[in-house]
Amino acid sequence: MSTFKSRLQNDLTESIRARDELRSSTLRLTLTAVTNEEVAGKEARELSDGEVLKIVVREAKKRREAAEAFDQGNRPEQAARERAEGEILAEYLPKQIDDAELKSIVAAAIAELGVSGPSAMGQVMKAVRPKIGDRAEGGRIAAEIKGQLGS
Repeated sequence: MSTFKSRLQNDLTESIRARDELRSSTLRLTLTAVTNEEVAGKEARELSDGEVLKIVVREAKKRREAAEAFDQGNRPEQAARERAEGEILAEYLPKQIDDAELKSIVAAAIAELGVSGPSAMGQVMKAVRPKIGDRAEGGRIAAEIKGQLGS
């Protein structure tokens, strides 16, 4: 079993014992997503820590998008719960890079590639993504690249 998945399961057990309903339901939903991914496809398989992390990133993004949707739908209680669940999941994500570091990585990649204009967006994204990994969301990276390419 991946160490990341067992950490999630141990934290779930602790939150159930502590009667922390929000944390336990959030972790339960996340572990369900992990299990669903494990049994998807032709045969069941064990996920690596990296694959489990991708699922946690995806679940956190779902919470963020749901909170925005609830805000637009004028349902602040649900939006607050989604944000709280997102904060719990954020504890399991790698530390996000700050805007200054993101800006410098993108600027270095643009200079290294010697490109300009909106048509270079894909090239720059391809060069930047491995350097940043899961420490910044794709939309945030894309916005920074667009800004620097002047599109």
